[in-house]
Amino acid sequence: MAMTMNGEATLPAAKEVVWAKLNDAEVLKACIPGCEQLNKDDDTHFSAVVKVKLGPVKATFKGKVELSELDPPNGYRIAGEGEGGIAGFAKGGARVNLSDAEGGQTLLRYEVEAQVGGKLMQLGSRLIDSVSKKLADEFFANFAKAVSEG
Repeated sequence: MAMTMNGEATLPAAKEVVWAKLNDAEVLKACIPGCEQLNKDDDTHFSAVVKVKLGPVKATFKGKVELSELDPPNGYRIAGEGEGGIAGFAKGGARVNLSDAEGGQTLLRYEVEAQVGGKLMQLGSRLIDSVSKKLADEFFANFAKAVSEG
């Protein structure tokens, strides 16, 4: 099952600060809902362990993330995939763009494409879309707080 999602968030910091935080494993780990582990393997690769509850299914995903098309401090493309054991798999990518906003703030825009398979697919697209939006909203609320704290 494939899904797409896009959105934007205005963040209370300059573009260079937001860019640095988007590339900081500790900041990202603290902002990603359910993230138990996030390691920066090198400048463009991360490995992660994330625990997620999708309706009745709880799954721990172990995965890899790669950054490409880096354009500091304007954006990048992120691609990843994770295995959730019996729950199934998730893979996808996102385009992240940063632009200057009024008052020294930064506008972050994102476009996500993802696929899920296995038991997760049986949950139905409506539930997966709703949980995905909730997780994205939670991430950006956490990230905005992390950015504003310097």
